[in-house]
Amino acid sequence: MNDTVDKLVIFLAKRDGIDKLVKTFQYVSKLVNWQVETTHPDLANRFKQWEVSSGLSRKAFRTGRFLTGFNGLRRNPGATPTFKFLAVLANAGEMVYFFFDHFLWLSRIGTLDAKLAKRMSFVSAFGESFGYIFFIVSDLIVMKQGVEAERKLMALQEEEENSKDAKENIRKIRGDRVMRLMAVAANVADLIIAAAEIEPNPCCNHPLSLGISGLVSAWAGWYRNWPS
Repeated sequence: MNDTVDKLVIFLAKRDGIDKLVKTFQYVSKLVNWQVETTHPDLANRFKQWEVSSGLSRKAFRTGRFLTGFNGLRRNPGATPTFKFLAVLANAGEMVYFFFDHFLWLSRIGTLDAKLAKRMSFVSAFGESFGYIFFIVSDLIVMKQGVEAERKLMALQEEEENSKDAKENIRKIRGDRVMRLMAVAANVADLIIAAAEIEPNPCCNHPLSLGISGLVSAWAGWYRNWPS
């Protein structure tokens, strides 16, 4: 059996799966709060509390997540010097993000001095944006290489009409491209959210910008983590 319910159970059993679900709650509640803030203040306050609660709970779920980047570098640093270089920068930024995110969470729930929250938030967001830039660059390079490889395979397929291997490789390249497009979309969306934290501005900090960016990130991650 492998129907929708089975897949949903598998998805929610993953840490990334439950994180994307709660992230959806967080940013849907942000958008609702913004929409009803002037007309229904009491309802807006309820959704604001839901947003804050979801954001804090996500930080708890991510405890120890900074080790993922370290283990990725240790086990699979990249196939070429260029990708190794990009992987080091990308994972270093992500490790800073998740590591200092722990202290941000502890300061916001009152375990550490609340005055630390602003500083921890800046360092965490800076590491996040730094890392995501290099993740995006890496994915774009792989996608470009995939397009070039696909063209060669299509030319080969025209020469050899029944080339099953070429068809299968083209299918894999296209599937990988979709996943990388989802990754780029999520990373760009998270980059906007991080930029709003590093250097507050009317564009990135607008509730609509943050809400849409959060949902794009959550749903792209949902797609990538959904069991096949």
